[in-house]
Order: sequence, then structure tokens, then C-alpha cells
Amino acid sequence: MLTLENISRRVDSQDYLVDISLEFQRGELNILLGPTLSGKTSLMRVMAGLDRPDSGRILFDGESVLGEPVQQRDLAMVYQQFINYPSLTVYENIASPLRVAGLAEAAIKSRVAQAADLLKLTAYLDRKPGNLSGGQQQRVALARALVKRASLVLLDEPLANLDYKLREELRAELPTLFAELGAVLVYATTEPSEALVLGGKTACLSEGRVEQFGPTLTLYRDPNTLMTAKLFSDPPLNTAAVKGMNELQRFIGSSDTGTLAVRAHHLRLASEIPTASTFEIRGRVDVIEITGSETFVHLQFMGQPWVAQLDGMHTFRPGAEIALEFELDDCLLFDDNGVRVRKPSGGRI
Repeated sequence: MLTLENISRRVDSQDYLVDISLEFQRGELNILLGPTLSGKTSLMRVMAGLDRPDSGRILFDGESVLGEPVQQRDLAMVYQQFINYPSLTVYENIASPLRVAGLAEAAIKSRVAQAADLLKLTAYLDRKPGNLSGGQQQRVALARALVKRASLVLLDEPLANLDYKLREELRAELPTLFAELGAVLVYATTEPSEALVLGGKTACLSEGRVEQFGPTLTLYRDPNTLMTAKLFSDPPLNTAAVKGMNELQRFIGSSDTGTLAVRAHHLRLASEIPTASTFEIRGRVDVIEITGSETFVHLQFMGQPWVAQLDGMHTFRPGAEIALEFELDDCLLFDDNGVRVRKPSGGRI
């Protein structure tokens, strides 16, 4: 188990990490989700021992690892920007950590072959990285991390440079592979869809702080803060100030301020006969995007840009007013501090 206790780090008077406490279990996939500059890479560098925190403790299986040289730590790390040895063949790049560890040649050959097969590299083992595409070079870096069978594996947006098909395959297979090794696996991404596909547990990061940590699907379905809800929304979360939405007051009690939030796929074209469980809005169309199976309608509602993700193909002229609706159980309400407001029963609005 990897334990972070009250980790903080400042660089040139700027907060990179602020009072972060997390526990990552062996055999579990742990995701760091956040936009660029949210602190994901900074946190990984601290976990790896590349940077030292200004305060806090880092424990691995209950033992402090602060100050322990990186070379003595049982870890593997892969960045979005691949790092390979240009003078070595693909085979030797993948085998390099095993040679350092002193494994027998037969064991090295077996592990390299297994990793190369998984990452579709078998045909390139005799080539050097300079003769490979960027995606292939990233796969070499991933293979090197896989064969090492480290106790701590840090993957910093490792699939960003791969083609769609291979990315989808690895998303399904990598968590299982590392879990079978009993490693602590930490995976950073900016994409909420990737976090949802991978599952496991997610720590939502914003400006160097952890907004929420827990099972990935729980955070998506039941965010405690507006920031967590935004991080888990693609297209961006639709929001509007509650103040002035008089028709909504009977559903939210005495609150007359705060933020209403609705995800794009929860919006649909309004029905002719509204029900007590739905709420209708009217907005003015800016632009539409038709993908074939879906239509993304970008519109203005209460001075805010909203987007509706509708099934099928729809055409609306720019400037047209359209009526949309959503189920009240699908919307979220947050107070002026961005903290979730719940019914007394603990449910949604």
C-alpha cells in the first residue's frame, strides 16, 4: 500500500500540491483525473522520489520512503512523452531493467516476448526506436514498465500518443496485467471517459488539491463538489445560477442561490406533455454538430453556453429557440461554495 500523508509542495512561491492525503492499495487501479496543471505529474514525481515534498510523509507498506534514492525504489514510470534508449534495439530497450536486476537470459527472453506480444511489438524487436513511429515508441516504454514487474507503477497519460484501436485494447488489459502482479498502479489522465472505462478508484485533482477520492463510478454519479462534477463531464457540464429560476424553487426548498448542473446527455427535446419529474428550459441555438448517431446542440441558456447531446440526427438553424427537458433526478445542485446540496433523505434534487 502507498500512503500519502498531508503532502504539500511549493515552487517559486506557487502551490503545486496542497495537503494531499491518499491511500493506494496493491492490485487496485488508482486514477488521477484533472486538467493540465492540476498537479497530476507533480504528485507522481513526489511518489517516485524525483521531487521531495515540503511537508508530509510517504509510506510504502508502512515504511517511510522519503529520502530513499529513486534507483533503490521498486518502481516503474511511463510519461506521455516516451523515453527510450536510441542506441539500443527495441528488444534491448525492453530488457534493460531486467539486465540491471541480473535476471537470467531465459527469463529475460520470456518476459520480453510476452510484453512485445501484448503491445504489438514482436515484429520490431530488432529495430531501433528512431525507426519507429511515435505510437510504437510509446509502446516500447510501456513494455519496459510491464516487464519490470515493479511494486509501484506510475503511468502519466501513457496512452495519449497511441492510435484509437490500440488505446482501447490497452485500457481493457493494462489494469488486469498490473493487478495480477500485485503492484500499486497509479494512472494519470485528463479524460473523464478514460477514467470511467478504466474504473478502479479516482482522485479528482484541481489546482494541486484533491477534490474527492473514491470508486470512479461513485464519483461520477454522486459528486460532492461542483469541481468533481465538472472534471467528470465531457462535453463540459452545463451550469446555471439558481437565482431567478423561480419554477425550480419548489424542488429545492428554501435555497434561492447556488448552481444548477446538468450533463449534456441528460438533456432531451421537450415533450408536449411535461410531467412532474421533468424540468423544461428554453435556449437559443448557436451551432449544431452531427456525428451520425448523435447531435450536439450548442445553445445559450440564462447567459451561459450549454450543450445537449441528443440521440440521432437533428437540424436546427442558428438563432432558433428550442425547448429541452431533463429529469429532476438527473440534475445536481451546489451551494455558493461549490458544495453539493442534497435532499434531507440524501438524494438528488
